[in-house]
Amino acid sequence: MVATVLVAAFSSSTSNAQRSKPFVSDKPNPGVFGERVNSNTIAVVSGNLNATYLTIAYDLSAVLDDGDNLRILPVMGKGGAQNIRDVRYLKGVDLGITQSILLNTFRKNNELGPIDDKIVYIAKLFNEEMHIVVRADSGINSIAQLAGKRVNFSDVGSGTQLSTRDIFARLGIKAEEVNIGQADGLEQLKAGKIAATVLIAGKPAAAMTKLQTQDGFRFLPIPYARQLHDEYLPATLTHADYPDMVAGADGVDTVAVGAALVAYNWPRWTDNYRRLEKFTEQFFSKIAEFQKSPRHPKWREVNLAATLPGWKRFAAAEEWLAKNAPPPVAATRDKFDAFLSTRGNTSVAIASSADRERLFEDFQKWNRSREHR
Repeated sequence: MVATVLVAAFSSSTSNAQRSKPFVSDKPNPGVFGERVNSNTIAVVSGNLNATYLTIAYDLSAVLDDGDNLRILPVMGKGGAQNIRDVRYLKGVDLGITQSILLNTFRKNNELGPIDDKIVYIAKLFNEEMHIVVRADSGINSIAQLAGKRVNFSDVGSGTQLSTRDIFARLGIKAEEVNIGQADGLEQLKAGKIAATVLIAGKPAAAMTKLQTQDGFRFLPIPYARQLHDEYLPATLTHADYPDMVAGADGVDTVAVGAALVAYNWPRWTDNYRRLEKFTEQFFSKIAEFQKSPRHPKWREVNLAATLPGWKRFAAAEEWLAKNAPPPVAATRDKFDAFLSTRGNTSVAIASSADRERLFEDFQKWNRSREHR
């Protein structure tokens, strides 16, 4: 993986000099072949081995690679926050996977300067669930009991760290933050040095599938408190997701945040724009392939038409969707009313964009289940 990271960092973007100092290679001139390889290679910064992002980036490579016509180069990253920084500034990075809430965080704190016209999204991807692991014998049964205790918020700069800080702050929980990887976090949890370790990743997350209740671990439930409604969604960790950690049909309540595929907002006349346009056309046209085995189950949540409120979509992606939008679904209003009737309330109040997105996603799942009967 180290070799992959080094290669990715210096390939595919000699025109990225607008963002950083040009890289001068001491390699011999590769000629026409080398130019073709570089002009059609897309580097995607993802996550570490414990997260879902790296698997998603690998899936992009597995499905879309087309020899020298289009090559997807997965890059191991440090998580959602650093991925935004890398897309904004790092030479050689074309795309990044991140949490949508982190885009709003950078917009508010202005750490990267104004980014509304610098970062665009290709597509909203899937939801990432919060996993809080505690020792089975700890006596900790609620997230509120983590106040004053040492809790691993994962690596510095990761999406887990920043989103966990936000969630704990919203819930008024002041824990002592520790920042280590999940493998080290689980070891320290087992040794009693920390009270919990947190990972926000699309289920089933690799680091969590290795856990077993017989090893003395369990997931801590997270209620969908009112303070979280504007940015987060309710979710459940089920027996199907983690058969060795979740018993019974009810599962463990948790919260989730949306993930998105983002890019730098290159002008239309640049080679970078042309390369992203080619990627987008191939990605969107083959989305059904991603939703088949053996690709990650999270691909089945992806709806290309879903939007990221407050953010601009990559122009070529918007144009593709306008040309290839599916025909209107017949009797949509009747279907939606029928869906609401199953929830026992046909006058549901929708208070925020997160509420609307959650209700729409629930409706889609309900509608698909009826179509497949």
